[in-house]
Amino acid sequence: MFLNTLTPKFYVALTGTSSLISGLILIFEWWYFRKYGTSFIEQVSVSHLRPLLECKVWRNPLNLFRGAEYNRYTWVTGREPLTYYDMNLSAQDHQTFFTCDSDHLRPADASKNQHTHTHTHTHTVISTHGCATAYILLAEEEATTIMEAERLFKQALKAGESCYRRSQQLQHHGTQYEAQHRRDTNVLVYIKRRLAMCSRKLGRTREAVKMMRDLMKEFPLLSMFNIHENLLESLLELQNYADVQAVLAKYDGEGHKHTYTHTHTHSHTQTHCGCLFDISLPKSATICYTAALLKARAVSDKFSPEAASRRGLSTAEMNAVEAIHRAVEFNPHVPKYLLEMKSLILPPEHILKRGDSEAIAYAFFHLQHWKRVEGALNLLHCTWEGTFRMIPYPLEKGHLFYPYPICTETADRELLPMFHEVSVYPKKELPFFILFTAGLCSFTAMLALLTHQFPELMGVFAKAFLSTLFAPLNFIMEKVESILPSSLWHQLTRI
Repeated sequence: MFLNTLTPKFYVALTGTSSLISGLILIFEWWYFRKYGTSFIEQVSVSHLRPLLECKVWRNPLNLFRGAEYNRYTWVTGREPLTYYDMNLSAQDHQTFFTCDSDHLRPADASKNQHTHTHTHTHTVISTHGCATAYILLAEEEATTIMEAERLFKQALKAGESCYRRSQQLQHHGTQYEAQHRRDTNVLVYIKRRLAMCSRKLGRTREAVKMMRDLMKEFPLLSMFNIHENLLESLLELQNYADVQAVLAKYDGEGHKHTYTHTHTHSHTQTHCGCLFDISLPKSATICYTAALLKARAVSDKFSPEAASRRGLSTAEMNAVEAIHRAVEFNPHVPKYLLEMKSLILPPEHILKRGDSEAIAYAFFHLQHWKRVEGALNLLHCTWEGTFRMIPYPLEKGHLFYPYPICTETADRELLPMFHEVSVYPKKELPFFILFTAGLCSFTAMLALLTHQFPELMGVFAKAFLSTLFAPLNFIMEKVESILPSSLWHQLTRI
């Protein structure tokens, strides 16, 4: 019945509108392909919409101690530096790495697991079994100073090494023993890494560097803790730039080719909004910005924007500027923190790569290293803003990296406390052509609908619009007719 009532005018309007919209899309696609060398629709579907389905949140390699640092901030300010979402991810981490199916056979581990879920007091967990994971919880959450945390971690180390040696001998006796050995290895690496961080925080930086290097040699395949980032920060503190360069060469060896594939296996911290970072990226902002700092160090003490604009950039200065551009394209939020244009807060326990959370975590520890290199912040200040003019739209593939995922804003809001204003990707205005196309498509679709609903009224409007549109033309034609001789006008109209 509905189809029978439709008039030919409606079909004409509908097909005309469809043709117009299709033509506009075709023109836009052609223009976009000529300009960027790729299809807009394909790029949006493959590079922009697909990442929304998957997201990975990473543990912050330099996260602070819950009891000795985060809690002290709460005592002083009354504010919670960690969100519930962030702490819940940490609880999941502990469950994944510090437990296995056979834990019910060990009472201390069972008690510790109960603590993980109920957050009851941990002192009751310590028993004659000498549970390493219980000592870890005490050191992380109960200790109010770093020295106290270090003492507890040393006790954890004794228990952890004992368990590790036992499970190492039994690891090939079955799947259950393999799981126990894997768990005991994770526990031991975690304890040694945290002890190295205690040494770094207590000023024993050389000792911390040795502990980190020994740990990386002892467990070369266990890269999930990203210990090399702790090592980089400690080496920068010692101003041992040659060793920093050597570490970068190992972990960012493909940096100049801009291809880096992750081998991490810890995909358990997945959220709803994330980003495909495992395709072709350096490991972190720490890698990018440390590389930029080293290149800036070679030229920053004598760099002057006025002199550079007069004589042009030298090769070393060009390398430094390109390294800064690369770093800013990877994470555009970092410069504002390094240049102290935005206030820092305590870093969260988890970060989202290329997001504000990663920028905070990096700047919190590395700002002092940039300040120590004379002129480095000045060079960053002179060059980083120019990168924004070259940063592509979030939907587009960057000069060096995959498209910037706009979903980072949502994840950062969950990872960062409410009192912090989340830094978002620098938004560009939409090109006029896209806005014009969208408006025209909407307008023609609305016309088709109105023509169907009110054909007679729309006909009156259309006639009035066309007569108004052609009124100036008719007026000019009348004037031309009155001026030109009728015989000449007759010949022109025939032509």
